[in-house]
Amino acid sequence: MSDPTRMTAAALADALACGDLSSEQVTRAHLDRIEAVDETIGAYLHVSGESALAQARAVDERRAKGEDLHRLAGVPIAVKDVMTTTGIPTTAGSKMLQGWVPPYDATVVAKLKAAGLPILGKTNMDEFAMGSSTEHSAFGPTRNPWDLDRTPGGSGGGSSAAVSSWQAPFATGTDTGGSIRQPAALTGSVGVKPTYGAMSRYGLIAMASSLDQAGPCARTVMDTALLHEVMAGHDPLDSTSIDAPVPDVVGAARRADVSGMRVGIVKELTGQGFAPQVQARFDEAVQHLVDAGAEVVEVSCPNFVYALGAYYLIMPSEASSNLARFDAMRYGLRVGPQGVDAPSAEQVMAASRDAGFGAEVKRRIILGTYALSSGYYDAYYGNAQKVRRLIADDFARAFETADVLVSPTAPTTAFRFGEKTSDPTAMYAGDIATIPANLAGLPGMSLPSGLAEDGLPAGFQVLAPAMADDRLYTVGAALEQRLVSAWGGQLLQQAPDLATTKGA
Repeated sequence: MSDPTRMTAAALADALACGDLSSEQVTRAHLDRIEAVDETIGAYLHVSGESALAQARAVDERRAKGEDLHRLAGVPIAVKDVMTTTGIPTTAGSKMLQGWVPPYDATVVAKLKAAGLPILGKTNMDEFAMGSSTEHSAFGPTRNPWDLDRTPGGSGGGSSAAVSSWQAPFATGTDTGGSIRQPAALTGSVGVKPTYGAMSRYGLIAMASSLDQAGPCARTVMDTALLHEVMAGHDPLDSTSIDAPVPDVVGAARRADVSGMRVGIVKELTGQGFAPQVQARFDEAVQHLVDAGAEVVEVSCPNFVYALGAYYLIMPSEASSNLARFDAMRYGLRVGPQGVDAPSAEQVMAASRDAGFGAEVKRRIILGTYALSSGYYDAYYGNAQKVRRLIADDFARAFETADVLVSPTAPTTAFRFGEKTSDPTAMYAGDIATIPANLAGLPGMSLPSGLAEDGLPAGFQVLAPAMADDRLYTVGAALEQRLVSAWGGQLLQQAPDLATTKGA
């Protein structure tokens, strides 16, 4: 039997079902791998080893009794630390929530537990999901398994790095402006942002409520489809949850047939501004789709050039409102001001926010508060919302001539630590290709398109109309089949070996 940590989630599920492996064996193998390499990678903020093993044993006992189990029962998973988990600390990467153990599960976490997936632990992230590099976690950065001097992207760098360093077969993420797809592109993994509202946001620590969306991370398109199926569905606890059937994403991944499909290349998301090697891998991937029978057309979405500006007004505005709850009175850290014997509530609030929030969070709160302030609301937030409408209209017109749209996921491969921290606008530009889908509420997928000249992965993005998430999986699986055949195996097999602190 192969090393369980090197197997796909689908293969693990098959091995569990036929009795070749037990869930305890699989879970313990991943915990050993975490112990061996995570001191180097920093993918996890908290490892819940004992509870994961207990969940695994429970699944094994149920299987031994002949109970009907979910197909993925017993396959362990990592959970982004922005999702609440009963009995497991949840910090959202912030000192503001350090030490908090939620008394309830997020709906997507409850679904994972109901399906019998042992939770390995909580993964690192940029504080309150604000960042594109996982350098802004209050508990230290996550490193890219392909090059330890480079970031894994963000804000879900911990989940993507855990998957790509064989510490978890798959993981959950959240995508507000690309926080699942951009880390997937930079780590050679697969990440999906579903249609807004297709997965419950109940129990997700909110950053920007009209943009946040949970989704799956994995190493293959099929594994993301299997996890998508578990996580999706209507939730009466979330007023924005869509009450409609979940598209057959697993069936779509199995079909993997793009013959006759119209694939639209977004003119504004290719060419200038994208690294030549990223563009080259994208062009080659498009040719694979043509060879598989797809028809390629060029589409123009002229208002996409305003997406970055609109996003960085809407997102901080909503974030400043959501994070106002951390006032040291009702939620979060409480710190008294130094040298004040009888501080006022305002003084305690100011001292607590100063101590609890990091620099990037403070920057965005100030920006959002300014954009929402009297006299500026219409000029900034109001106009940004009008741009959002124009971008949605661009998508609608593009989907009149194409079934899916494609682009590189990120303009570059993984960048070095500190390379963009002194220039926030350069950091923000890394999400230029992913943000439009969030503004319009549409689904998107990133999968590996190959290695650039620097030996690092590049990402290929697929976008689809709302509630047509299954198209992502059809196109993604078809492209993946051809690329894996050309590479002679998964791209992640080409990643350098990691030094271990314990044999694994």
